[in-house]
Amino acid sequence: MYNWQQQREKKAFLALADGTVYPAWSFGAPADRLGEVVFNTGTPGYEEILTDPSYAGQIVTLTAPEIGNTGFNAQDHESARIRAEGLIVHHYTEPSNWRSERSLAEALTLSGVPGLAGIDTRALTIRLRNAGTPKGYLCATGSITAEEGVRRAREWAGLDNQDYAQKVSTEKPYVFDPDDNLSSAWGLLDGPLPEAEIPIVAYDFGIKFNILRRLRQQGMRVTVVPAKTPAAEVLALNPAGVFLSNGPADPAALSYAIGNIRALIGKLPVMGICLGHQLLGWALGGRTCRLKFGHHGCNHPVKELASGKVEITSQNHNFMVDMASLDTSAVEVTHINLNDNTVEGMRHRREPVFSVQYHPEAAPGPHDSRYLFHQFKKLILTA
Repeated sequence: MYNWQQQREKKAFLALADGTVYPAWSFGAPADRLGEVVFNTGTPGYEEILTDPSYAGQIVTLTAPEIGNTGFNAQDHESARIRAEGLIVHHYTEPSNWRSERSLAEALTLSGVPGLAGIDTRALTIRLRNAGTPKGYLCATGSITAEEGVRRAREWAGLDNQDYAQKVSTEKPYVFDPDDNLSSAWGLLDGPLPEAEIPIVAYDFGIKFNILRRLRQQGMRVTVVPAKTPAAEVLALNPAGVFLSNGPADPAALSYAIGNIRALIGKLPVMGICLGHQLLGWALGGRTCRLKFGHHGCNHPVKELASGKVEITSQNHNFMVDMASLDTSAVEVTHINLNDNTVEGMRHRREPVFSVQYHPEAAPGPHDSRYLFHQFKKLILTA
């Protein structure tokens, strides 16, 4: 994409609620979007990041300096389409990769999502680290003034107390990969795909395809249900366990999910990740609070307290379970983040229930946490 005049004029911009404005040039959809501006420290995986439903409501700044050279490939999607509100990069490049089906700019355009390039993403990232996650207005059209963009950012409601899970959740229940066409690839199995003998239900608060693949690779037959599915309907499916998925925005806004999870505890083994972990924290009597600038990337060190083992993990969340709010006679903290000592995992001391704050399916990211899906299987078989 070599529109030199557009790049020189920089009529597009990112406006933050504090009045900061970053001039830019646009690629992708000619659209303007509101969102919380976050930075992601991962080097690879922009396709998975953009299609991760957890990024709904967020404008993603990538800290890697050059983005776009691998193009876009449907096999790397983590949901049906791009879910982030917008993308910010330092230097956009056209694809040069044998797997590319279309350029990043074309993929953004097809999803109606704007991108900005030509921004000093180092300066923006430092600003986000120092001042926290701001509300932002991404203007790719150049149709309004920067001052108007700042005003719109300030007036936007933001993500606090907002239920975005319903925006990204499935509308109807479905069985994942009934023909086993999607689960045996990627070179992640040591042998043939096991029989789908363990029926489980996965709540879709913004679930990713690779989570479903990981569960299927453990011999589970996964029925995915909408975020608001009552606990009674889940139990009527007679599953052997329940999985609580990742998802976007504020867990405190999902009172219906908290109630359903509370009703399932003690009846079935439960595993939660990311938003599901936070919802489980509420269901167990705790609460959540906002992190200053969140955890976004595939290089976060997490320590398992029992073994002392450190995992490098993939994460995307702006909220955390407040450790002080947990009843330690019933809930044990199992993992902590080594960057800031926040809760990264917990388990119930008496019931077969556990969760982690990060994304153990790691798409993108390392495979250090794959064992957690086997741990869930073992919990089901021994419950």
